[in-house]
Amino acid sequence: MSMSTESLKKKKWKAEDIPDQSGKIIIMTGANSGLGLEATKELVRKGATVIMTSRNIEKGKDAVDEVITEIPNAKVELMELDLSKLASVREFAKNFNQKFDKLDVLVNNAGIMQPPYTVTEDGFELQIGVNHFGHYVLTGLLLDKLKFSPGSRVVNQSSIAHSRGIINFEDINSKDKYSRLGAYGQSKLANLLFNNELDRLFKENSTDTIAVGVHPGYTATKLQHNGPTLGGKSIWSRLYTVTNKIMAQGVDKGILPMLYAATEDDVTGGDYIGPGGFSGMRGYPKRIKSSERSYSLEDAKTLWDLSEELTGLKYEF
Repeated sequence: MSMSTESLKKKKWKAEDIPDQSGKIIIMTGANSGLGLEATKELVRKGATVIMTSRNIEKGKDAVDEVITEIPNAKVELMELDLSKLASVREFAKNFNQKFDKLDVLVNNAGIMQPPYTVTEDGFELQIGVNHFGHYVLTGLLLDKLKFSPGSRVVNQSSIAHSRGIINFEDINSKDKYSRLGAYGQSKLANLLFNNELDRLFKENSTDTIAVGVHPGYTATKLQHNGPTLGGKSIWSRLYTVTNKIMAQGVDKGILPMLYAATEDDVTGGDYIGPGGFSGMRGYPKRIKSSERSYSLEDAKTLWDLSEELTGLKYEF
């Protein structure tokens, strides 16, 4: 990944710099823990109404209780969403579209990292299924609400790991050979290819909505533990226990790129925002360049066409 950076309008932008979000409707996927939970807290502090999604309703209720305990006037609503199941994605979108008349920001934040080989009920390898295909379908089903909300945006959470990713279009579900790290990198590269193609299509169709890519650097969250420990403890979970203590930044810093992309007025479609410090692992948010592969128009189009084919969802701009 090229670490060419461009400063934002404030060199050391913090959560308290978020502009007023009163009246904004924001969906946060993966809001029951980690980056999603902490970002939700900062958004509701500034007046936003946040739809907190969680695949586990009990854990989601605990997260809502935590937000309200910390911010008593918080405007939050919990909705069930399991991105590994397209039926759940469709049900969530149907319920949201019936209840709300607009959507200002969709934050595609939820993810899974380096689990043992698992296939979803829709036939997808779990990482590409949750991290890409689930969010592809979710975004498409919410498109009308985004299009008719002036200044709306889609924020797609990627990772430093995208720079090691290669999309295996012949075996995107890793049926022939599975590498935990390789499949994760593939899914995170897919996030950026999706982001860039989505933004291109917004522009092509004269849609006011923009798509913005972000990454949190190396931030200590449950992500590094939950995926690798599916099916039992692994060498990966033990490794991350050590490196998190030595190298990682706190969640309070890791949420900043996502929050900047979701709220600031100088963000433009196709931006990629992440920590501006050493190797993009930590620091305050800056505009950065992602890997050369992530800007491939050919790969973005191929991934888009494959996503249409495998999910059965064609976007209507």
